Amino acid sequence: MTIDQIILAASLLIVAGILGWGVLTMARGGSYNVKNSNRIMRYRIVFQALALVVILVLMWLRRDGNA
Repeated sequence: MTIDQIILAASLLIVAGILGWGVLTMARGGSYNVKNSNRIMRYRIVFQALALVVILVLMWLRRDGNA
């Protein structure tokens, strides 16, 4: 695997992990869900945006032949 594939896989795994954390929190319910569900959703949105930026940068580097 090249470094760009590792970076891409890591960013996607982070987003999937946060999504799984949120789903498990909502499924479990209770006071933890009430206190933290919005924060987890914000984490997911931020990391999805960062993953999108990573994907776009990697595509741009490949187009120019730098990667």
